[in-house]
Amino acid sequence: MELTDQRKALLSTEGNLIVLGGPGSGKTTIALLKADREIKAGNLQPGQRILFLSFARATIARVAQQASKLLGSHGTEQLESNTYHGFTWTLLRSHGYLLRGGSPIQLLPPPEAAARLAEIDGGDLRQQEKRRLFADEGLLHFDLFAEIAGSLLLRSRSLCRIICDAYPIIILDEFQDTNQDEWTLIQALGQHSRLIALADAEQRIYEFRGADPMRIGEFIERYHPTSFDFGSENHRSSGTDIAVYGNDLLTGANQGKAYSDVKIKKYGFYYGYNQHYPVKTAVLAGLQRQLDSGNEKWSIAVLVPTKKMMLQVSDYLSSAADKLPSLDHEVALDSEAPALAAVLIATLLEGASTPSEIARSLLSNLCIHIRGRKGNDQPNQVELGLVNAIEVFLQGGAIRGKKRQGIIDTAQMLAEQRSELDLSGDPGEDWLEIRDMLSACGVQEYIQVAEDAKYLRLLHKGATLRSRLNELWRRSGGYIGAAAAVRDALVQEHFSASLKEWHGIHVMTIHKSKGKEFSEVVIYEGSHHGKIVWENADERAKAQARLTLRVGVTRAMKRTTILTPASAPCPFL
Repeated sequence: MELTDQRKALLSTEGNLIVLGGPGSGKTTIALLKADREIKAGNLQPGQRILFLSFARATIARVAQQASKLLGSHGTEQLESNTYHGFTWTLLRSHGYLLRGGSPIQLLPPPEAAARLAEIDGGDLRQQEKRRLFADEGLLHFDLFAEIAGSLLLRSRSLCRIICDAYPIIILDEFQDTNQDEWTLIQALGQHSRLIALADAEQRIYEFRGADPMRIGEFIERYHPTSFDFGSENHRSSGTDIAVYGNDLLTGANQGKAYSDVKIKKYGFYYGYNQHYPVKTAVLAGLQRQLDSGNEKWSIAVLVPTKKMMLQVSDYLSSAADKLPSLDHEVALDSEAPALAAVLIATLLEGASTPSEIARSLLSNLCIHIRGRKGNDQPNQVELGLVNAIEVFLQGGAIRGKKRQGIIDTAQMLAEQRSELDLSGDPGEDWLEIRDMLSACGVQEYIQVAEDAKYLRLLHKGATLRSRLNELWRRSGGYIGAAAAVRDALVQEHFSASLKEWHGIHVMTIHKSKGKEFSEVVIYEGSHHGKIVWENADERAKAQARLTLRVGVTRAMKRTTILTPASAPCPFL
C-alpha cells in the first residue's frame, strides 16, 4: 500500500480516530499499520495489547494473516484479533458470575436455544425469555453477549479499568453494523481505552439486527475523533470497475451502463433442465476462466438471497444432473438442523440400559430436533402439536392419532434395533449405521433427522467428531458421553477463527459474504423465490437490499456475474 500524505497523517495522529472508506479502500491495512506504529513506538506496557474487534470469524482469520505479514512475530504478540462474540464470551465466562450473585453461567448454544424458544412468538417476548433464562437458570444466549458484557463493565468500574488497561487501544471493524447493545459495550470500553473505528455507511446491511444509520454520527459526537476518509479508493479489485459499479448501484447510475468486470445475465426458462441450471453453467465458466489464468489460489463464491435457495443450489452443484459435472464446494450453513440431528444420533450411539430407555431418549431428542431445526424460524402449528403430544406421552399420558402412534411405535422399533446392534468401534461406520437406521424406518420425522445429519459434513466437524468418539471408545469400549462430545465440538464452531483460505467454490447467502473476498463472485436470484428485492418491498427494505447487493458485488477481486430472471429481473440492474 502506498503511504499517501493522508495515510501518513493517520499513522502519526493520537487520540480517537474514525476511518471511513468503501469496500477494498484499505481501512483494515492502515489500521494494522497504525497498530504496528503504536507497538514500535513503545506505547504499550508489558502485558498490554491492541485489540482488533470484528463481527465475522472469516474477517478475524484474514486479519491474523495480514498482521503476520505487516507486523512480524513480535508485533502479532501484542495484537489480539477477536470477534465480538469471542471477546465478550471470554469476559463473561470469567466474570459473569458477578451478575448472578456468584452463581456460574453456562452457554446456551444456538441449536438448543432455538428449541427452547420455538413456541414463543414475537421478538420482544423472545428477548424477555432470553433474559429470564440468564437470570433464573444462568443460561446465556448468544444474542445477549454484548448486552450482558456491557452491563458488567458499567456496573463494575474496577473490572472495566482492568480490561481497558489490558487493551489501551481498540480497533472497531465494521463499526457501522454495531447495534445498541454493542454500542453500549463500546462506550464502556471507551471510558479508558482509545478507540479507532473503521466504517462504511454504505455497507450497513444489518438494520434487521439493530444497526443504526446514526451510529457513525454518535461516535463522532461522543468521542470527537480525528476523521480520515479514503472514499472510493480500491485495493481489493484494483484495475477493475467492480467498485465503480458498486458505487453506481447506490444511485442507480449503473442502469443502462456497460461495465468490463461486472456482467448482468438475464436467464430464461430451460425446458427439461433443473431450475438452477444457469448458476451451474456460470460457475463452470468462471472455473474455466480461473484455470486459464493460471491462478492456483482461485476462489469463486455463489451468493444467493436466502438460506433455502443456498441449500437447493448446493444440492444441484453436488449432483451430475443435466449432463454437467458435480462440483466440490463448501456451504456457509446454519448449524441448528445438523447440530440437533447430530446430538440425536450421538445419543443413540451411547445407547441405554434397556430398549424402553433408548426409545424415551430418542423421542425426547426428536422433540428438541423438531422445535429447533429451523433456527430463528418457528415450527408450524402441526409440528408444535406433534411435539406437545409426544411430550404428554412421555409424561405418562396417552397418544392419539394413527400418525402419532406410528412415531411412538417406530421409536420402540429403532430402540430395539439399537440394542441388538453390534458396534464396530469405528466412529464413521457406527455413525452411518445409526443414520441409515433412521433413513430406512419409513417415518418422515426420523428420515428428516437423517437428512439433516448429512449436512454435518458442511460444518467441517467430521474429523473433530471422529477424534472425540474414537477417544470415548478407547476409554470405555463404547460411546458413553458421545452427545456431550458432539455438543462441545459444535459449540467451538461459533468461536473458531482458523486461518482459512477461501480457495475453491463456496455457496452462501449474500449477507454471509460480508468481510470475505473471492476471485470471482456469482450472484444468483431465483425466478419465483429467492429474490434480491421483493416487488412489494417498502422504501426502507429496498434501500437495505441495494446496500446488500453492493456488498455482494464488491466481494470480487476480478469479476462479478449477476444472474437475474428475464421474466422478472431485479429492478436495481
